[in-house]
Amino acid sequence: MPGAPLNWSIHTAPSIPTEISDLPPDLPRRMWSPITATLITGERDAVLVDALMTIEQAGRLADRVAASGKNLTTIFVTHGHGDHWFGLGVLLDRFPRARAVAAPAVVAQMKKQMAPEFVASFWNTRFPGQIPDRLVAAEPLVGDRLELEGNELVVVGLGHTDTDDTTCLQVPSIGLVVAGDAVYNDVHLYLAESPAEGRRAWLRALDTVAALNPQAVIAGHKRPGRPDDPKNIAETQKYIHDFETLAERTTTALDLYRGMLELHPTRVNQGALWGSARSAKG
Repeated sequence: MPGAPLNWSIHTAPSIPTEISDLPPDLPRRMWSPITATLITGERDAVLVDALMTIEQAGRLADRVAASGKNLTTIFVTHGHGDHWFGLGVLLDRFPRARAVAAPAVVAQMKKQMAPEFVASFWNTRFPGQIPDRLVAAEPLVGDRLELEGNELVVVGLGHTDTDDTTCLQVPSIGLVVAGDAVYNDVHLYLAESPAEGRRAWLRALDTVAALNPQAVIAGHKRPGRPDDPKNIAETQKYIHDFETLAERTTTALDLYRGMLELHPTRVNQGALWGSARSAKG
């Protein structure tokens, strides 16, 4: 039998500068997109979804969890990108009784991301001195269910979205889907790992999220304060379709970048769009 109704709250780490020298002509420096972590709470216990990236971000998130007054039982990681879980060790130090879990395929991706040579070449060059020295991978989850005070939390495999082997977490009792990076909320998508085949797979993943009929959808990257409306699923799909259309019509990264800015002028972090355009066009 389900327990008492669950609640949820979002902690959004704001955009921070990143040391990427590849810039479009209209941007003085690159920024990293704002990142979300979601705390799902019952009367006594809580489950945290994703653990952010830098030492400072993870520390602030740990403070937020502590301030909830709930017993953190589980940290669930939606996908392998380090910006959503490199803070895991910091959280586990603060909450040593919590268990960190992810789908087995996600754990495999996490281990690739935490390889010392990749951390050194990719993450530490972008965020010097900010990535935790101790990176901890989650444990492989057995099955596709978590439990929070009698309520089921369902792990849904999505395949490729902005990277391979991603998942979302559905909380049927409250109509919530924590979508990870399958859904973006008024932030430019990271498409650098998604050539045409990957973009088609992402669209299929968004159909899977929509079929869950959520009342609220939490994006892995969102403009702070923007509603967690299910319409963000369709908005993410439209962005991918627009990118597809313009990728076929344009010949240079700059033309693709400018064309997308004309269609999506207010989304957060146009530097991510530049990275996507450069990946598509070279």
